[in-house]
Amino acid sequence: MQDTPGALLSILRDGQARTRAELAQLTGLARSTIAQRIDALLDQRWIVPLEESTSSGGRPATAFAFNRRARIVAAADLGVTHARVALTDLDGASLAERSADLSISLGPEAVLGWLLETLHELLAETGHTSADLCGIGVGLPGPVEHASGLAVNPPLMPGWDGFPVPEWLAARAGAPVLVDNDVNIMALGEHRAAEHLLFVKVGTGIGCGVISGGRLHRGAQGAAGDIGHIRLPSADHVMCRCGNLGCLEAVAGGGALAAALGVAGTREVVGLVRAGSTQAIQLVRQSGRDIGLVLASIVNFFNPALIVMGGDLAEAGEHLLAGVREVIYARSLPLATQRLEIRASELGDQAGVTGAAVMVIEHVLAPAAVNLTVRT
Repeated sequence: MQDTPGALLSILRDGQARTRAELAQLTGLARSTIAQRIDALLDQRWIVPLEESTSSGGRPATAFAFNRRARIVAAADLGVTHARVALTDLDGASLAERSADLSISLGPEAVLGWLLETLHELLAETGHTSADLCGIGVGLPGPVEHASGLAVNPPLMPGWDGFPVPEWLAARAGAPVLVDNDVNIMALGEHRAAEHLLFVKVGTGIGCGVISGGRLHRGAQGAAGDIGHIRLPSADHVMCRCGNLGCLEAVAGGGALAAALGVAGTREVVGLVRAGSTQAIQLVRQSGRDIGLVLASIVNFFNPALIVMGGDLAEAGEHLLAGVREVIYARSLPLATQRLEIRASELGDQAGVTGAAVMVIEHVLAPAAVNLTVRT
C-alpha cells in the first residue's frame, strides 16, 4: 500500500531528499498522513532531516533523506577454497572486510565459526556492536533451498547437507540470516548492469545466476542456473563429483583444469596462464568453448542482454572469454546475439559480498518489513 511508512521509505531510497510537501504531492497523501509517516521513520532512524534553502513560504523547509547508516549489514561469500566477509551500510558500501584461504570441506561449524569470529573483529574495528546489525547474508558454493537456507546434497561441501546454517549463525550472531547459492548472490551484485543477465561463475565448479526482468530467478526450489551439471556429449567418459558422467564442471571447471595441469587449484591455473604456459592457455580456452556450448542453448532460450563471467578462472582474462564468445556467437541465433555483451565481472572478487549485502538490504528494506519496525 502507498500510504505506509515502508512505501514512503522506498521513495526516499532513490537518494533524493524531499520535503513533506513534495512527498504529499508525489504520493497524493494528505500532509497530516505524510507527517505521521515521517515521524515513524525518524523514530527508527530510517531517515534523517536535512535543511533546504527554499520553500514557498519563504522559510527553509526541512527535507528528509534515506539514512544509509541507520543499520549495518554483514555479507559473507564462502567459496570452496577461500572466504570473504564484509560489513556494509544500507547502500551496500563496504565499511570493512576480511578474506582468507579457507576450505569449505572443513565443515559447517569450523567455517561458520571463522565467519562469526571475523564478524566480531569487523564490528569492533568499525565501532559497532551486534545490535547495529539488521541481517547477515551468506553465499554457499552449492545448491541451496533459499526458503530454508539449507544446502541440499552439495557435491563440493562434505558435511553441509541439511545443516541449519541460518539458525546456527543467527543464534550466535544475534541477527537474522539469509543464505543462497554463491552464484546467485554474485548475480545480485551485478544486477544493476542489465534487466536480463546471466552471471557465470567458473571456479572449482561452475554455476550460473539468472537475473530476469531485474529480479533474481531462483526457480521452484532454488536450483535454477546449475549449469555445471549439464551433460556434454563429448565428456561421457568423465565422472563428476555429483555421481553422473559428462558434466560440464567435470571437464571445464577449475578443479578439472588444475588436475590436468598437476597443480593445487584454480588460482594456480590462472598463475600458469599469466606466466605464459601454452598448455594452461589451451586448456582455459577449451574450457571457455565447453562453457560456451552450454550457454549457447541458454542464450537461445533466455535471450539475455549481458553475460558476465566471474570466479577465479575468469581472472585468466581474455583466454576464457574468447572461448565462450567463439561458440556462443557461432551457435546461438543471430537475433539473440545481436546486442549480446559478454564480459568479465567488473566487481571481481567483490561480487559475492556485494550481492550478499544486496540480498539482505532488499529483504530488510522491503515496505512490509519496514512497516513491522515502526509505530504509527
